[in-house]
Amino acid sequence: MGLFSKKDKSPRPEPSAKRENIFDTDYPLDRSNWFQVFSACVGRSAAVQEAFAQLVVKNRNWYVDFTARTLSFGEDAYPVQFLGSESSVSNSWMWGWNNVNHFDESLLVLAEEIKRLGEQWQLEVFTTDCFALDDTFNGHNLAIAATGVSSRDYCYYRGPHENGNIFMAVEPGDPRVFAPVDIKAFIDWSLSAIQSFYIDHRIFIESFLMWNGTPFDRPADRRIIAHFDCDLLIDFEQAEEFERIKGFKTL
Repeated sequence: MGLFSKKDKSPRPEPSAKRENIFDTDYPLDRSNWFQVFSACVGRSAAVQEAFAQLVVKNRNWYVDFTARTLSFGEDAYPVQFLGSESSVSNSWMWGWNNVNHFDESLLVLAEEIKRLGEQWQLEVFTTDCFALDDTFNGHNLAIAATGVSSRDYCYYRGPHENGNIFMAVEPGDPRVFAPVDIKAFIDWSLSAIQSFYIDHRIFIESFLMWNGTPFDRPADRRIIAHFDCDLLIDFEQAEEFERIKGFKTL
């Protein structure tokens, strides 16, 4: 499960103002490389998970009914998919598609999609049924990637239990959860993400802008101008094998 591959030097496509999942485009992303795939999922997840917590979860108690295929918060129930589980006993992750719990296949549609993408992309972490947990491969990061690569609008939720955590993908049924963010929220989430995760900043930013439907230009090799209500200049600098954000400036 190597984290890095050679940096792709091929020309990047011109951006579009249409909201897009980067994985549905021809963006030159190395999909066999976990580091790049994860970097492309973090921006969307940061914005969506915060909205999900505020608009849907609202600090209410949770209850999952795998027979009914629902996750409930208070009196409100939502369709759910089982992603996988963390074991605190063995310190390991197991993908839901392994199906040791003998769930109905309808609970594992997303998990099976992840496995198929892993086989197609030769991304080992998506096709290995069980492996040790660490700072890179853990339930939160795997759920960020699983919900990020899907073409459907999913959030994820961690459900703690006596021997670990279960991770589920949820369809919240509220379009506000997936609404675009404004320039302030974009900067705030970007700064938070690059402080919290080891990611490729260029892939992170461009994927986040594409998901947000924010058109952007590349006036220079290490600059992006994103067109919110006012323009946002994002400067990059070279760091190791990726470009790191140097600063933000409104124009």
